[in-house]
Amino acid sequence: MKGLMATDDATKRIQRRAPRIAADHPHYKWVALSNTTLGMLIATINSSIVLISLPAIFNGIRLDPLQPGNVSYLLWMLMGYMLVTAVLVVTLGRLGDILGRVKIYNAGFLIFTVTSVILSVDPLHGGGGALWLIGWRVAQAVGGSMLMANSAAIITDAFPARQRGMALGVNMVAGIAGSFIGLVLGGLLAEWNWRSIFWVNVPIGIVGTVWAYRSLHETGIRRPAKMDWWGNITFAVGLTALLAGITYGIQPYGGHTMGWTNPWVLAGLFGGVATLVAFCLIENKVAEPMFPLKLFRNAAFAGGNAATLLGSIARGGLQFMLIIWLQGIWLPLHGYNYADTPLWAGIYLLPLTVGFLAAGPVAGALSDRYGARLFAASGFVVMAGSFAGLLLIPTDFSYWVFALVVFLNGLGGGLFAAPNTSIIMASVPAESRGAASGMRATFQNAGMVLSIGVFFSLMVAGLARSLPHTLSSGLTAQGVPAANAHAVANLPPVGTLFAAFLGYNPIQQLLGPDLLGRLPAANAHTLTGREFFPHLISGPFHDGLVVVFALAIVMSLVAAGASLIRSRRTGTDS
Repeated sequence: MKGLMATDDATKRIQRRAPRIAADHPHYKWVALSNTTLGMLIATINSSIVLISLPAIFNGIRLDPLQPGNVSYLLWMLMGYMLVTAVLVVTLGRLGDILGRVKIYNAGFLIFTVTSVILSVDPLHGGGGALWLIGWRVAQAVGGSMLMANSAAIITDAFPARQRGMALGVNMVAGIAGSFIGLVLGGLLAEWNWRSIFWVNVPIGIVGTVWAYRSLHETGIRRPAKMDWWGNITFAVGLTALLAGITYGIQPYGGHTMGWTNPWVLAGLFGGVATLVAFCLIENKVAEPMFPLKLFRNAAFAGGNAATLLGSIARGGLQFMLIIWLQGIWLPLHGYNYADTPLWAGIYLLPLTVGFLAAGPVAGALSDRYGARLFAASGFVVMAGSFAGLLLIPTDFSYWVFALVVFLNGLGGGLFAAPNTSIIMASVPAESRGAASGMRATFQNAGMVLSIGVFFSLMVAGLARSLPHTLSSGLTAQGVPAANAHAVANLPPVGTLFAAFLGYNPIQQLLGPDLLGRLPAANAHTLTGREFFPHLISGPFHDGLVVVFALAIVMSLVAAGASLIRSRRTGTDS
């Protein structure tokens, strides 16, 4: 705590010495860019930093994530932050248009910093500890939503059109790269102490908060308006129900491998869709809607957001699949202990981040000169090619081939991110930039949540076809009685999938100490060793990968086409 106070005091002294740059000063735009980029980076790092740190978190709060009753904790740890940001960014972007974008953005930095402190001091264990983290992550996501919803609008207000693509490029590269950096950072910090994944936010948040309150000015157009409460409520309820229903659909129910027949899942899906339909009707009736649907009459705006959604689903699915591939299969086969796989998975995914960082700023700057559409579309074509490459390499791959393919995927994402944002933000009037920024962030964050349900469902479906036979024959070959092997093989494959995702070897838990004790020592050692489980699931996992990455290829190519759509009104590349 003394260290935090010292950091805060030092920041205040620096701010007092430095003169505040006026909004019309030529350097102000760089101040706005650097602070909003820091805000986006810290907000998006926290959407993925927990993703790879889950084994350390569950060990820290003494909770077994593979117990059936604890799967819900795991799911909400994964999707709670992303779900809240998906739901709130439009509302908070709209609120920024009304009350001031800088005011909402600054409050977001403050909330984010305070909740990071509270998360790091979780005093509970078991289910209570998990609920503490889930609840305060939701509160942290409110602050993150304020940052995400208004950063692009603040930059668009501060920069002239000729430099806007470059500035948005830097901001968006920070935003999307944050989700990749979070994987590496989470692996490194979780190796030391699970609480450190929240500590790391605190000094950055203090500096960013003081800096934002000191330096940013309201330069955008503020338009007094009434809050669209019915629109906000129906949107939040509808989107939450729909996304939660899709995510819970991957859990087994009533003897089925997945929960698509669960009445609660069906209620979430159909109820969510019905509520969103009501939301659309409300938005067409109210004078000042929070989600101005008229903006979608602009073909460039509609196409840009469609590309954002599809790209986010594909990118989210890629992250989940690569973590499973590395932590559950490749790293154990190459001699890494299960406890060390989160750290090394983050390290081995560095080429993905490097590719994104290499292409993002360059694509943003060049799109100002040559037009955004070609860069956005070509980025998706490169991504589609990288997904095809991941289908062609074997499960036990040569790392340098894998590194090249994921580098190309990051490169494609970098080519797309900034030009796509430039297309969206340039296609709306100045007074709607906060709402447009929130809409774009909604599609991006909703895509990440959707990817959990869509890609995990496809992977579970792929595993369900081949895993039972593979698991049963593999266990009986090691002397496990046929009845026990059959019982284990017919357990829902989602448990095996989560085990691989978390870097766990579930064989010891599935068989139990009594059964393992009756087997020959060599067989028991093989079953619980590093290589048996990865070898066992590698074939079924690759079957699932074929379905998952084939869909990702289709999504990427459709998104490339959506990026080329021009506004009939202007016909420009802006």
